[in-house]
Amino acid sequence: MAFTVKSVDWENGKPIIQSLRKSVFVVEWRIPQASEFDDQDSTATHVLILDRDDEAVATARLTRGGELGRIAVKRSHRTLSIYKTLFAALLKTAKQQSFPTLNVVCNLDSVAYHRSIGFKPAGRVFMDAGVPRQRLKCKAKQFPLPDVTQLH
Repeated sequence: MAFTVKSVDWENGKPIIQSLRKSVFVVEWRIPQASEFDDQDSTATHVLILDRDDEAVATARLTRGGELGRIAVKRSHRTLSIYKTLFAALLKTAKQQSFPTLNVVCNLDSVAYHRSIGFKPAGRVFMDAGVPRQRLKCKAKQFPLPDVTQLH
């Protein structure tokens, strides 16, 4: 299936991004809506993946601090191909913005896996919407595909 990848800012992508993230995080994951959207959205670069009908099927963001996150993919499109496409677009954006290091925030139970593929803890474990999480970092040029099912 052919997809279109777009990089958008919050102002231009907000309605589509909000709708997709609400359906994944607020409805599916039961994350409070107040926790899902934050001040970083307005300054982040957002990636959208559209299907051949121009329907948004995936989104993610790269914050000014180099954090990849808010990875939301419609249930019907959760394939390795979509995740690889999404991360390739994020990494391209990170390269264009000259980030030497990238960060992800993962669920605590996937920290060992992420460490095994080259990520290093960055800071303490913290609670996010009632879920224990850990921020991890990796050099941008060595960034592997993380366990996307455990990221927010």
